[in-house]
Amino acid sequence: MAGLPDSHFEELIHPHTGVVSHVQTPARGFSSDFAAVLEGEKGRFFVKAMFNVPGGRKDSILREQAINPYVQPLSPPLKWSAGGDEDGWIILGFEVVEGRTSRFEPGSPDLPAIVEALNRIAELDLPEVAQDWTEDRWDDFTASEAETALLRGNTLIHTDINPSNIMFGERDTWVVDWSWPTRGAAFIDPGCLVVQLIAAGHTAEAAEGWASHCSAWTSADPRAIDSFALASLRMHRYFSEQNPQVSWLKAMVESAEAWVEKRRRP
Repeated sequence: MAGLPDSHFEELIHPHTGVVSHVQTPARGFSSDFAAVLEGEKGRFFVKAMFNVPGGRKDSILREQAINPYVQPLSPPLKWSAGGDEDGWIILGFEVVEGRTSRFEPGSPDLPAIVEALNRIAELDLPEVAQDWTEDRWDDFTASEAETALLRGNTLIHTDINPSNIMFGERDTWVVDWSWPTRGAAFIDPGCLVVQLIAAGHTAEAAEGWASHCSAWTSADPRAIDSFALASLRMHRYFSEQNPQVSWLKAMVESAEAWVEKRRRP
């Protein structure tokens, strides 16, 4: 079938999809080797896949598979999985949800529901499967072990809050792409929202105003938020310097700079 990666991929999904008649690649990007809505004899599925190679990103798709039962109905259910061989595809087939990506810009009618989605994430129980998924991606960008400790916690967090990952349907809101759920401080997801809101055109004050409607934000130690803002700035600078041609990374640097400047003002 045109649009599928290879014949082996087609063989792996056939028991779940039947013969595939249509492949629709989403307009928004995904950090996976393959992502598309497939229509086959057995229905429509949103399919994500990684090719299991040395140095690949298989851990992220395995985490998404493992966490899915614990993030419903906030996230679309996983209907089937296939592959997983040492040198082959790892494929997840999700229920298709009809909707659009969210709008983060000032005045967006989506903003209250976005905040509510983050509050729903904060209310999720931390499942046993995630106990060892300690959040450590900001560790290299904190100034001390004491600052690093401020980012630790016992909350299940999404860690990739952006307009593409919060979707709106006629009646429901979904948080999708649980590629790297971790166990950490609950305010990290609202902190990620702040950077994204600034990038969408909000002032740092307005962005924090929306974050203040998140229960995880209001209960956080302000010192921890300060440390996270600085670590976020250092992290975005690092990745932007490594990839100077990527415009969205530059936008993240500018947003994080505005946030840190606001946090430093009396």
